[in-house]
Amino acid sequence: MTKTLFILNDPPYGTERSYNGLRLAGALSRREGQELKIFLMGDAASCAKANQKVPAGFYNLELMLKAPGRHGAEVGVCGTCMDARGIAETELAEGAKRSTLEQLTDWTVWADKVLVF
Repeated sequence: MTKTLFILNDPPYGTERSYNGLRLAGALSRREGQELKIFLMGDAASCAKANQKVPAGFYNLELMLKAPGRHGAEVGVCGTCMDARGIAETELAEGAKRSTLEQLTDWTVWADKVLVF
């Protein structure tokens, strides 16, 4: 079993770093023998905002975040980063949970690989 931690920092829209990180996480989560955790911090905390409305044909990070979750990935959102951006826990997308730097530390120790976007 390979254990991979994804740490996303960039906003959901405006750059493609979070988009590309979630694309890779989604693809990896569908592979046998893979266990994933995703931690959103900084502006990436907004990736987990529920009820995102995007133009037709445009990617939706909320939906992309759910895909790895369907395959068992855990999704943590930095609580300090949520507070700084006015995101309440009740506003998080399904499967995303308010988290802490302490949990990120535990996940980093747990992981065989840490990928930062």
